[in-house]
Amino acid sequence: MHILKPLMLAAAAGTMALIAGMAMAQDAAPAGAPSAAPANAMAPTGRAGRGRGFRRPPPQVAWSPKKSPYGAYNAPNKPWWKLSDVLSAHSKTGTWQQAIVRNKDMEADWHQLAAGGKTTEVEYPDNRVGMIVWQGQVRVSIKGQEPFVASKGFEINIPYRLPFTMETVGDTPALWFEVHQAGDVPIYPIASSPEKPKDIAGYKYTKVILNGGDGTYGPNEKPYLDYYKDVVNGGARGGAFISSDHFFMNNIRGMGTPMPPATDLGHFHVDYDEFWFIMEGKIDYQIEGLPAPFTAEAGDVVTAAQGRWHRASYSAGQMDTRVAINPFPHGLHNYPEASGGRQ
Repeated sequence: MHILKPLMLAAAAGTMALIAGMAMAQDAAPAGAPSAAPANAMAPTGRAGRGRGFRRPPPQVAWSPKKSPYGAYNAPNKPWWKLSDVLSAHSKTGTWQQAIVRNKDMEADWHQLAAGGKTTEVEYPDNRVGMIVWQGQVRVSIKGQEPFVASKGFEINIPYRLPFTMETVGDTPALWFEVHQAGDVPIYPIASSPEKPKDIAGYKYTKVILNGGDGTYGPNEKPYLDYYKDVVNGGARGGAFISSDHFFMNNIRGMGTPMPPATDLGHFHVDYDEFWFIMEGKIDYQIEGLPAPFTAEAGDVVTAAQGRWHRASYSAGQMDTRVAINPFPHGLHNYPEASGGRQ
């Protein structure tokens, strides 16, 4: 893992309570990773994609507000959603949706689409959609892009106001993890939904003319990343796949190491929850308020509620990847003063 250089502000030592690190090991690409970006990956930006010439900003010593009491896990939120439990709960259903994350900034759900299934074409008003495909194959059709077939490990990026559909390929259900901004509701293009959709709580569907323009991919953005092909097997760097206002999806990959001691608290976030999708291997977690550290496996989702000290580390024995998801590409990380701004 990357670490911040030792704090050199001797005069300030002991005068403040917390170190507010602007970058941190848990949400950064690993040192020594190959620098070549996969063909369909977003060029690394922000905290995750350092590139040549990157210089960490110096840490500050500051009084930072730690939420008290720290954030609770209100349903459907859990510290640890095991994929095996989700699949077991829906084992007799072909097409289903399971809510996993609900917080003030973001929402995330598991979606399964039965063989032969196709979703209704939708678009979203002002925010993008991020997905991770996990089982089966699904044909993804996005306005302005060539349709592509996504399988396990594909990460998908759909900008705002681009209509899209998902269609299962083959005789196996397609399973994917889908992330939205909190409160996002779909728009249905008239061309594919001539009949008025069913109203949803708090909204009445009304026929209108949309005047805002299509969302676009930036010069370094792509609609998908085949993570296993390009990164795991291709030797390319992980890093941020989505890094935009209010949406950060960051691949953090490294070789496993022994679990740190319990005295290593990690860090906390002032304003937001953070969650992770385990993409590869296993990840060890310690989260404030939970009785013991635990090890999450590929396909699991882990959440650190707002204001809780939390620490994620690569589990020993293999290469590991967690996909950090939160609303702020440059989110603030607050470390214990005694840590020297490192973990």
